[in-house]
Amino acid sequence: MPLGAWFVCWQGSLQHELLHGHPTRIKAINSLLAYPCLWLWRPCPIYSESHLEHHNDDALVVPGVDPESYYVSAEDWASAPSWRRFLLRARNSLAGRFILGPAMAYVELFQAETQRFRDGDRSHVIHWLVHIPVVAAVLYWVIGVCGIPFWVYVICFAYPGLSLTMLRSFAEHRPATEPSARIVVVETSLPMRLLYFNNNYHAPHHAEPGRAWYELHEWYQAERETFLKGNGGYVFKGYGEQFRRFLFTPKDSPVHP
Repeated sequence: MPLGAWFVCWQGSLQHELLHGHPTRIKAINSLLAYPCLWLWRPCPIYSESHLEHHNDDALVVPGVDPESYYVSAEDWASAPSWRRFLLRARNSLAGRFILGPAMAYVELFQAETQRFRDGDRSHVIHWLVHIPVVAAVLYWVIGVCGIPFWVYVICFAYPGLSLTMLRSFAEHRPATEPSARIVVVETSLPMRLLYFNNNYHAPHHAEPGRAWYELHEWYQAERETFLKGNGGYVFKGYGEQFRRFLFTPKDSPVHP
């Protein structure tokens, strides 16, 4: 399971780098390199579209505007049933993000895509028509060639791979008046930096999204004080600090503002 999760998560880090224009400047080539989709989840073009919208720093974490926000508006919170409030609070702890986060992401993606279709927007249909046979090819290899049952692949590869990705994004953003103060830096070890392609240096990444991943560590070290001044000192000494502080304790309220 750890190795399965690691490699699925690693491909997610690769997909992130590809959509930001690496290793080539030709979008079609980068898109091809993002396949096959090992975590069976979201079509790469849909991820690319939503993630590039997320890079509007003025809208970071704002519900309904930032597509990668884990927060809800006060109005939505007031109208939410008690079970949904429980899930939203739980997802803001690390244990909740690991265990519930992927399942909630699957459901929210399905709801968003279904609503888009009902509203008459057919722009994503082609992405799903490509995604389905790609996933079928992965499962043919997994089940037919490797002899791994579907449920084992989901439990040991796809689901924990997304959970590990959500460790990276767990404290990536917070509500703050200044957009630059909403973006974290995690000063972590070399293995974790490689797993996330240095996206733990999230403040530098948002400052220059097109900068190659292998330049971020040296750039951050050279400009550390500037970055930490800009983001209000929002920094963690590794992901272990997040586990110690937020394993069962929500890091903040899911209600924004």
